[in-house]
Amino acid sequence: MQNLTNVSINTNSNKRLSVIIKVCVVVPLFCVFFFCIVVMLHIFASHRQFLDTSRYILFASMLINDTLQVMFSVLLFLLVMVQVNFALGLCFPLMFISAATFRNTPFILATMSLERYVAIFYPLQRPAIWCSDQIWVIILVLWLLSCMFPIIESSIGQRDPAVFTFSTPVLCQLPAVNSSLNQALFRIAVDVLSFAVVAFIIIVTYVRILVETRKMRQDNVSVSKATHTVLLHGFQLLLCMLAFTSPITEMLIVLRKEWPPEDIVFFNYFCFILIPRFLSPLIYGFRDQSLRSYIGKTFLALPTKLNKLSEVN
Repeated sequence: MQNLTNVSINTNSNKRLSVIIKVCVVVPLFCVFFFCIVVMLHIFASHRQFLDTSRYILFASMLINDTLQVMFSVLLFLLVMVQVNFALGLCFPLMFISAATFRNTPFILATMSLERYVAIFYPLQRPAIWCSDQIWVIILVLWLLSCMFPIIESSIGQRDPAVFTFSTPVLCQLPAVNSSLNQALFRIAVDVLSFAVVAFIIIVTYVRILVETRKMRQDNVSVSKATHTVLLHGFQLLLCMLAFTSPITEMLIVLRKEWPPEDIVFFNYFCFILIPRFLSPLIYGFRDQSLRSYIGKTFLALPTKLNKLSEVN
């Protein structure tokens, strides 16, 4: 009996240690990511030339979208890690925002690729919708489209009559909100279709820019920048699509009996959802020469501002 008690205590202790390690890995990484995003958004808000360019407006919308996605994803992760149960009605908004922002990222990437295409081929006759003062209309349409799919997915599910939406405490995970087979099939169909369409747009845009601009014999520097930008969007899309590899990795990892299920879930979450979301906006932001110069100036001026604040206090 004593041995069973010791085994139980050791198991609980190992689980607590595992949770602490996971939290200590995710939270500092999120803080660094959030700080970098705040710096970029501050630069956009402080310099008018960025707000007068459609490309940077779209990039700023992607920063906001990915920040919301990561923020709610990390929040859901922490709630699951500490096993917090709360009303199903409160879980719906968290899952809704996480799902909508997840699907919005590839839509923004496709739009940014199309914006580069329009800027290259129609520099003087650019349609009004692609101008900086009206690009918000496209951004609004993307958000409405991204929010529409989670609403439809939630509406086609079959609810358990014994579950009271605003009173039943649940662990806020996808199976607790959308658990029916119809919802799973709809979610897979939407993900595959949307990512396939976005990949097609990015590939066609990249090829057209690469081929047509060489025929037109435009400035090689601008052509090179445009093709590299669209290629980067393809790489960002590839990072986003890593989330769909989690079922494959789960099947492979399950073969290793010593891996607990919760560790498998964390491995997939960290490697295929969290890291790509961290890298995607940071790669694009630090690659841009104009934005990178302002980021460098902001970081160099940061110690001076902190010293002034400390002196005032």
